[in-house]
Amino acid sequence: MATQHYPVVWFEIPVNDLPRAQAFYEQVFGRDLQLQEMGPLQMAFFPMQEEDSGAGGALVKAEGYVPSQTGTVVYFSVADINETLERVKAGGGKVLSPKTSIGEYGFIAHCQDTEGNRIALHSM
Repeated sequence: MATQHYPVVWFEIPVNDLPRAQAFYEQVFGRDLQLQEMGPLQMAFFPMQEEDSGAGGALVKAEGYVPSQTGTVVYFSVADINETLERVKAGGGKVLSPKTSIGEYGFIAHCQDTEGNRIALHSM
């Protein structure tokens, strides 16, 4: 029998300035992203392990990849939303909505990265 997985397995966040975006995400989440070119794509991969749960993803600079506040929103799991929002501001991002309770499902907040993308944070 096949193992059931969440339907989302990969995400890509469009960027205009890959070094700036990489520095922002590394500061906010305290993890190093790995640069790689894949044909015409310039990418910075978020750390991932095959045996871990969750979706992998990358920052991507390429033709047709346009940062936006109005498209799909990626939620990042964090231990402390308020602390992470302080790192967002320190890294040049903006808080769009503060820490908000979603009842038994924990807390969320929305912010904007240095490229103009809306991203979200989730904690229990």
